[in-house]
Amino acid sequence: MLDEARRVLGPDAEHVTFCEGYIDDVPEGPFDGAICLLTLHFLDAAERTRTGRELRRRLKPGAPFIAAHFSFPQDEGKRALWLSRHGAFGFQSGADREQVEKMCAALDAHLPILTPERDEAILREAGFTDVALFYAAFAWRGWVAHA
Repeated sequence: MLDEARRVLGPDAEHVTFCEGYIDDVPEGPFDGAICLLTLHFLDAAERTRTGRELRRRLKPGAPFIAAHFSFPQDEGKRALWLSRHGAFGFQSGADREQVEKMCAALDAHLPILTPERDEAILREAGFTDVALFYAAFAWRGWVAHA
């Protein structure tokens, strides 16, 4: 994904610091902004909060932070419903039904997906302000917040 980001940015990539690894691998900064795409849903709530705090600490005051990942209701029966919707979209897009079913089962078994409300609360607990949802599509949510 970092290679794709470099490709898309072209000559502007020289103005970006690309960091591969975990938050503890990221230099101290301060940075003008940060983006975390499709990764936070792999972390449980405690590690997500710690990661958010460490991200916030590395940003300049007022710097934007964008996060997008799986986030949907987790009430009784809701998790299965949202995962089935995700799978139905994949199947309708041409993916093999068996592969989609395996993928949904793996997501259910291994991802600590949180509710959108809990994800927003974690961003605030990490010290971010002006937390606002800017993207929602099926099981995906995206927020912008400021350090």
